[in-house]
Amino acid sequence: MDILMAVVYVIVALVVLLFMVLIHELGHYIAGRILKFKIEEFSIGFGKALFSRTNKRGEKISIRMFPLGGYCAFKGEGDDNEKPEPDCFNAQKPWKRIIVFLAGVTMNFLAAVLFSLILLCTIGYDVPQIKSNTITFNGLGNEQITYVSQLQENDIVVSVAGTKVDFAFGETFQNLIAKEQAAAEKWVEDGKNIEDFSFKMTVKRNGEYVDLDMGLFNVVEYKEDGETVSSRNYLLGVTYKPYVYSFWEALGRCWEFAFGLAWVVLKSLWMLITFQLPISAVGGPITTITSIAGAAQMNWLNLLILIPMISANLAVFNLLPIPALDGSHVIFTLIEWIRRKPINRNLEAKIHFVGLCILFGFVVLIDILHFVL
Repeated sequence: MDILMAVVYVIVALVVLLFMVLIHELGHYIAGRILKFKIEEFSIGFGKALFSRTNKRGEKISIRMFPLGGYCAFKGEGDDNEKPEPDCFNAQKPWKRIIVFLAGVTMNFLAAVLFSLILLCTIGYDVPQIKSNTITFNGLGNEQITYVSQLQENDIVVSVAGTKVDFAFGETFQNLIAKEQAAAEKWVEDGKNIEDFSFKMTVKRNGEYVDLDMGLFNVVEYKEDGETVSSRNYLLGVTYKPYVYSFWEALGRCWEFAFGLAWVVLKSLWMLITFQLPISAVGGPITTITSIAGAAQMNWLNLLILIPMISANLAVFNLLPIPALDGSHVIFTLIEWIRRKPINRNLEAKIHFVGLCILFGFVVLIDILHFVL
């Protein structure tokens, strides 16, 4: 039964990944259709065709054996002919080709916006809302001791110590509290009274913003298994949950949230390049499928978080000026537009081919490293 469920989760992960690829390639396809480009094939996956059908426009629609990518093939797109036929891809105006190249990235980002909207108004994400503002202990004499925080139930935490609670453009709530915890410990080491330690917290309460002076700890002594225990109560025992936005609130924030996802991807790439992140922090298609399957196995709702993240990831990655990716094709086309003539088509094709081989080799290598290390 466990093996069967594992297979189900892997299939779900494959479907999610294929869906993301489909969205990207649909961007190229739709832009090509609008701009009257000749499309030869629209394929999901690589390798041998498992299903293939030609529509009335002469476009082949295919599903292929290896579901780790896809493509939208335009007539003459890979030709190195300096004088292509009028209906070939390279014969079209540079601005039209740039739109087609950018359409896949645009569709991925729009998908990130749409699924961010769904995420924010169904389960929320990074902004905490207070569930309970009290904590009760049995004191040394078995009397009940209850601490009540200044925070109130349903308060929405906007900022901590002047920093916005935002996973991308501010800090996460957990990180901000951890910083205050470290500051409080330093406060105590300096011989100061913990009850005098405070920091500012801004909350949204009944539609209005309220500034609070918060204490992080109160030291409580209570009995546990016959022993006296001292407990530092995290935010006086406050518990919280992700704030779930109304539809209109989510509609207002989903664009910023999607940009935030893209920004996190860019920051991670920079940290990887500058060796601030280990190579194990990234993964190829197999690692991605494994991660999606694992997240779905823990909780199906995790897919609502993963899908906008993957969409933003694909948008940013394909926009990079790496040979064989859309960003590189845009660079070559811009150069052609400025020079009023293309770089040698044969040379460009070789550059993209080498780039593609390096990319495939890289993703295979990091997948192997994930399983070996």
